[in-house]
Formats: sequence, structure tokens, C-alpha cells
Amino acid sequence: MQYTPLRPRKDAQTRDPRVYADIDELVRMQFKAQGFSFLPRQPVHSVLYGRHASRLRGRGLNFEELRRYVPGDDIRNVDWKATARAGEPNVRVFTEEKDRPIWLLVNQCQSMFFGSGERMKSVSAAEVVALAAWRGLANGDRVGALVYDDSDIVCIKPQRSRGQVMRVLAAVVEKNHALGADAPQPENSAGGHIVNEVLRQLLPLAPHDSLICMIGDGHGVDDETQEFVTQLTAHNDLIFTMIYDPMEEELPRAGTLTIGDGQRRLAFNSDSRALQKDYLEDFQQRLELLRSISRRHSIPLLPISTAEDVAEQVRRLLGHVGAASRV
Repeated sequence: MQYTPLRPRKDAQTRDPRVYADIDELVRMQFKAQGFSFLPRQPVHSVLYGRHASRLRGRGLNFEELRRYVPGDDIRNVDWKATARAGEPNVRVFTEEKDRPIWLLVNQCQSMFFGSGERMKSVSAAEVVALAAWRGLANGDRVGALVYDDSDIVCIKPQRSRGQVMRVLAAVVEKNHALGADAPQPENSAGGHIVNEVLRQLLPLAPHDSLICMIGDGHGVDDETQEFVTQLTAHNDLIFTMIYDPMEEELPRAGTLTIGDGQRRLAFNSDSRALQKDYLEDFQQRLELLRSISRRHSIPLLPISTAEDVAEQVRRLLGHVGAASRV
């Protein structure tokens, strides 16, 4: 089912862009969506370089025709059955697909409504989506998304158009603006059921040769997630983007701290040993599970901090390959 975005709420323009994603800023990010590539051939400093790169297939190949072998043809393309019938060597000719589907799986659950400095995790995720969507469109690829919160999934099937990118961004912004400190807490705070439901819905939609970008904070990833990933990576490429906040890595010991969403405030004791332990364990468990899946399936893992410029981090992780590079 296609998604028709609602008009932004009237108060959206007055919201702090560090707390809530701004649709105009996401549109402007098309000018920052350069200097990086998702193709298998990567700069040596890219996280896709080496072993991980072999998992990124690029676009698929379409069978074009059978023809007689000529010197210089790749012997791996010889069709031995056709050769036997014709009595002379025949090769299969392929052409590269002109585009491929890009699926953006975007986490806008309540766990993403957190940030200690520059921006919320949910805002960083929205910016990653914008960069990937605009980069894909610039390369002529079809862009689609599954945008989800703790209880609902919006499916936008891949199309190659600017309007489709705008529909993806509008869906992200709409769910992003529904987040808040006073939002109802989900029954499953880890969101595991919704993450796996997203992957379950994606299976029939991405049978082969898709690029799948999972964008979130790792909440809800479990053993069942690994099973879905195994099925998806059999015929598709997958990239994990781990959005994290520095305070999740290490909660500062600074006595009583106050957090808020611009309207409400909550004070807590950051020196609490129990709180320090819970924060550290939660982050390490999420990160280690993603690393484990990444190693098992040779999936690139891109850590994106809320404390730094998102576009610069993406370029640094994927490599500065020039504005003319193709995704």
C-alpha cells in the first residue's frame, strides 16, 4: 500500500531541529549526498573495503543473448550446453541492471528519542535516510522504505523519482514528530516485535539484488532477527547503521543531571552505580550483537554518533570518493 503523507503540523516550524527532524533540512541534504559510495570497489579506508566489500554485489545482471565465443571473452561465461548443441563455443552475454531497489528500514521508536548534545538519535537517523535516499536517486536507483515506530509500519515501495524520496522523508518526519517525552511507553520497550515484523514484511518485497539499509540504535535485535538477516543476505546486500549517543557509551558522573524535550524536564542521579551499570550493559549488548551478526554475514556496520555531523561521518566511514562517484 502506497503512503500519502499528511501535511506537517502547524507547530513543526517552531520545533528545535536538534530534537525534531526538519523536512526542509532533509531536502537540503541532497547537496551533501556526495563523496561516498556503496559500490563494492571502495577506498582502502572505507569500512566497506576488504572482506565486507565482497558482500556488496552492486547491481544485478540481466541475461542479454547467446553468441559465438571470440578471443578475450571470459571463459566463465561459456554456456557448455549451447556449445555442445552448436558444436562451437558459445558464451552468455549479460548487461548490468540500470537500477536496483534500495530499501531503507528506519527506526523511529521511542528508544530513538534520546540525545545528550547535538541532536536526538531519531534526528540522526532521519539525516542518514536523507543522505541514502538522495544518493540513490542521483544514481538512478529506486528508493523505498519501511518506516516504523513501536506499533506501526509504513511501507513505501521503491520508485525512481524525486516525489518518492519526498514521500519517504515525509513519512520519517511524521513519525519523528510523534515522538515525545510524554508519548505512551511501548509494551515491549526493546521493540523486538516490531523490528522483526519489519524484516518479515520485507522478505517478499526484496527477493534479490536489493540494497537494504537498517537504520536504528540496535534495540529489538535478537536471535529471530538473525534468522531474517540470514534469509535476506542470501540474495541481497545489507548494511547496518548503528545510531548511538556518547552518553550511551559512558554516562558521565556529574551528580544530578536534567534531561528534557524542550517542554518537560526530568532530573536523575548520574552517580548511581546501578544506573551506570545498566547504561553500559545495554549499549554493549546491543553493539556486540550487531557486531556478531556483522561478522557472521560480512555485513558492514556503520556507527553514527549524535555528537558529530552525520554527512561527515558517512563520508569518513564510506570513503571520500569524489562527487562524481556512483552509489
